[in-house]
Amino acid sequence: MAHETNSPAAARPDGQTADEMVVVVGATGALGQAVVRRLAPHYTVLAVARSAEALAELSGAVPGIRTEVADAADDGFVAQVEARLDRPVRLALFAAGLSIAGSLDAIAPSDLARAVDLKVGGTVRLLHAVRDHLAPEARFVAVAGSLGFEPGPMDAGPGTVNAALANVMRQLSQLYGPRGVVTHTIAPGPLDTPRLRALAERRAQESGRTADEVYAEYVAKTSAGRLPTVEDVAWLVETLLDPHASALHGSVLYPDGGVRHAVT
Repeated sequence: MAHETNSPAAARPDGQTADEMVVVVGATGALGQAVVRRLAPHYTVLAVARSAEALAELSGAVPGIRTEVADAADDGFVAQVEARLDRPVRLALFAAGLSIAGSLDAIAPSDLARAVDLKVGGTVRLLHAVRDHLAPEARFVAVAGSLGFEPGPMDAGPGTVNAALANVMRQLSQLYGPRGVVTHTIAPGPLDTPRLRALAERRAQESGRTADEVYAEYVAKTSAGRLPTVEDVAWLVETLLDPHASALHGSVLYPDGGVRHAVT
């Protein structure tokens, strides 16, 4: 890669890794914010999102981070993000979420195409932005979502897009692994977030049930008896910076509390 560094792959206890960068796309989402808060004490964090207002709020809550207003669905994203990189990138994380819902009967085909452009195309744009700035044994991580592996009949968008993203990340592992880049795909199930609570409220209104009943169904699908939190997944992201996590290169990780039952 273009930049070389002797810094360790994992954050040192003294926090002296500000000479390396972490890029978080989707930084103002619940998961993105949790990752930014967790890594900001140890790295120079570049938080990327579409909303200037949300980024300003995040910057106020986590002083010292850098921010960039950029749309991952726009090809101009590559030059925007790359221009902000002035030191080796230890971690590039694509954590932008999707806002589309519905079955194949209900979803607009053009919405499905736009969702692919955002999440799959956005991941490739992030790669193009950071590829010449990656530190040795850098981590490139994408959040795909478990619906890409176990889709439901009402999840045309998340199911299709996350399956495509997992395929792209597998390609990336084969292309960049020999270059010293460690890739990971994280596929959480439902997380205990305000967004899930809002989704439960909408589905409750459609089905004539209460939001608590709908939410309880999500919890009942876990074998742990609770939904994971964004802090749980942020911990996993940080753990992937450990040098030993290189052994997980190219794999899909499922922090879902035991929702997924498939053996393979």
